Amino acid sequence: MSDTPRGDRPPVSSVHQPVLVREVLDVLAPRPGQTVVDGTVGGGGHARKILERIGPSGLLVGLDRDPAMLARAAARLQAYENCRLVQSSYARLPQVLQDLGLEPADAVLLDLGLSSDQLAEPERGFGFDSTSPLDLRFDPTEGQPAWQLLAEADADELVRIFTEYGEERFAEHIARRIVERRSGRPVHSGRGLVEAVAEAIPRRAKREARRNQAARVFQALRIAVNDELRQLERALANGLPESVAPGGRLAVISFHSLEDRLVKNAFRGDDRWHILTPKPLTPRPNEVRANPRSRTAKLRAATRT
Repeated sequence: MSDTPRGDRPPVSSVHQPVLVREVLDVLAPRPGQTVVDGTVGGGGHARKILERIGPSGLLVGLDRDPAMLARAAARLQAYENCRLVQSSYARLPQVLQDLGLEPADAVLLDLGLSSDQLAEPERGFGFDSTSPLDLRFDPTEGQPAWQLLAEADADELVRIFTEYGEERFAEHIARRIVERRSGRPVHSGRGLVEAVAEAIPRRAKREARRNQAARVFQALRIAVNDELRQLERALANGLPESVAPGGRLAVISFHSLEDRLVKNAFRGDDRWHILTPKPLTPRPNEVRANPRSRTAKLRAATRT
């Protein structure tokens, strides 16, 4: 964990469009003087709107595992002196608050989606057309890159990852093809992974596909190399309840059923939370038209009892 210095901001800007902004502000209800945590600050889009609400007497703490995203957030939020940016996972939020000498926050936001800024950096390997090494890690200093996982994991492990984290129905076909390619054309980039998936799945499924056929495999690998679901499980079990003050609020935006299920079950099964959204809030039609990547977003919120 490192605190990003306010005077050392590279001149980068964010192209990411934050989703469900109006809904986030409604459920978090940030007020002047409050302490709010954006646990996945990304390019700083949600954070800037929250800072406008809490005013100069409030404090926003922004966390992100990805140092490149912190740099973008720092550039976007440079006008705000009451903003602290920290490279860390939201799963370590209690320790972050302790290190900053802060009490539990009045509100916490998690946006679990992949940032458009990450997709826009071809060297990170997030894009389907990328020819750079398939990395997919948020923090490039932690864990192993996806290309290495694909080069070393046996077929059974790849099947487990694609099935458990991507709900991919052709997991066995794809895993077998990736292993077969190791001897001649190992999968080392986003484009290579797309090719391997296309070679593996039946022709009929290709005709029926409504999005890139490799999307679920990319999702599964990203979740695996970043340990995303276990981070979320740990945070929901202890870290987040400890980090939100009584009467405070937690809002979580998820983008696929695996994350949404964890959030829904945590809110329903933990009497430390009072649910504010019996059904998840979703983007309005005009938002989906303006930002198609928002179409799968779901927002759930709860109050700390």
